[in-house]
Amino acid sequence: MLQLTNIDKTYRTSSVETLALNNINLNVKKGEFISVMGPSGCGKSTLLNIMGLLDEPTGGEISIDGSRVANYHDKELARLRNEKLGFIFQSFHLINDLSVLDNVEIPLLYRKTSAKVRRELAQEALEKVGLSNRMKHFPKQLSGGQKQRVAIARAIVGRPEIILADEPTGNLDSVMGNEILDILQKLNDDGATIVMVTHDDAMAQRTHRLVRLFDGTQVL
Repeated sequence: MLQLTNIDKTYRTSSVETLALNNINLNVKKGEFISVMGPSGCGKSTLLNIMGLLDEPTGGEISIDGSRVANYHDKELARLRNEKLGFIFQSFHLINDLSVLDNVEIPLLYRKTSAKVRRELAQEALEKVGLSNRMKHFPKQLSGGQKQRVAIARAIVGRPEIILADEPTGNLDSVMGNEILDILQKLNDDGATIVMVTHDDAMAQRTHRLVRLFDGTQVL
């Protein structure tokens, strides 16, 4: 479904060259729930950004459903990100001036989905994460766990096949963290493919497979 072949990523400035990823090979199969672990600065978020087509590798190939991403134009990449991928961030990235419902609708605006359908899909997504009673609230009125639920609802509102989660429980206590992972596991049970970056061994043990990175290199 999502395949990385010999992926390298190097960041360059006028005086410094930093190798962030070195020869990463990873095949994510449909329906898998994979966790990515490693010390800070080892390349976990860089890997997730490349998988999500938010960043380009310096070398290697990315394929989604057998199609090489390098062959896609910018508009095709944007469409692919919007339709096939859902993103969950540690810092939530909610818009404080918008209601919970309006925040969840945002990805559908880029698809030019009608207001009626946007509203229906957003309500459905919020029901899945247990926040149907908070639709009219604003982010500042929510707890950290509730904000992350909104972020998950926003990620799944377009019914993506692949969900990429960067430390989704990193800002939460253990109780809330487990509740968020319960939601992710339910989404996985319903067919979503998930790749999650985490520092938490207990969370990683609840996923199907663990990928470890160290200094940008995959540990086998």
